[in-house]
Amino acid sequence: PNSPNYASDLLNLARLLQDQEYYDKAKPHYECALKIFEEKFGPDHPKVAKALNDLALLLHAQGEYVKAKPLHERAVRIRQEKLGPNHSDVAESLKNLAGLLQDQAKYDEAKTYYERAIQIWEKVYGHDHFQVANGLGKLADLFQDQGKYNQAKPLYERAVEIGEKTLGPNHPDVATGLNNLALLLKAQGNYDEAKPYYERTLRILEQIYGLNHQAVATVLNNLAELLNNQGKYDEAKPFYERAIQIWEKVYGHDHPEVALGLSNLAGLLRKQGKYTEAELLYRRAFAMDEKTVGLNHPTLAIHLNNLAFLLSAQGKYDEAKSSYERAINIW
Repeated sequence: PNSPNYASDLLNLARLLQDQEYYDKAKPHYECALKIFEEKFGPDHPKVAKALNDLALLLHAQGEYVKAKPLHERAVRIRQEKLGPNHSDVAESLKNLAGLLQDQAKYDEAKTYYERAIQIWEKVYGHDHFQVANGLGKLADLFQDQGKYNQAKPLYERAVEIGEKTLGPNHPDVATGLNNLALLLKAQGNYDEAKPYYERTLRILEQIYGLNHQAVATVLNNLAELLNNQGKYDEAKPFYERAIQIWEKVYGHDHPEVALGLSNLAGLLRKQGKYTEAELLYRRAFAMDEKTVGLNHPTLAIHLNNLAFLLSAQGKYDEAKSSYERAINIW
């Protein structure tokens, strides 16, 4: 049970559990694999770096940023020393460290690591490789987080262009790039320009995954939000409803994604003055999240604020006041 092959199997199992968001179950497998590799190969081996990288990604997903950072840094150091500064694994570790720093709003540090990762991938694979496109997309995400839309847009466009050239026009990574470009254009208020990117993303994902996949639901929700923002409520509504139906089919009726969809649809109905229908959906979304995410989660405060605004619009001031006060207590 202490062989390197056993440790590699533990990593594979841990990644599988992590993909299913079973973080607490995955963590001991990562830790055990790391310990085995350190005992067999010493503290500065590429296999140790791999285990450190994977464990750091798990901690990042759990929001344990302070614990994740030194693991990423150690993985970078080992890979640079053992594999050389221009190895693709070094670039992967730099990208992951940059992602962690980005989530901590340490944008300047993150930018440096993303750019270095891209430079390595361009040196290893050439300028038109999907790894380069991935790095460009990550750097564009960073700029978008900072509201630097004009810097983000050409990077997204280049990432899509590389993806289409190397992976084909109907690949999931191309769809991701198109969706990101649509989100950027929407954030800039360029709704008409964003819409065809969402529609193309939707066609690709439906072709790859079928009509009832969660990725399809996400794009349907994004497209509905776009139309909602344009005041095209009748066009938006069926997209919201279809997204909700898919999430219910994939996750069951009591899931945060379903609650999100219901809340979004309720917001549209409120804009149409359909207060009774909207109130029912807001309350249903709140009850769902109360059951799934707990009594003091920020999402509940958002639901309560939405509900209070709606109740106030109907003249139900006492009920609205109660909802606002409960939301304040959660915050």
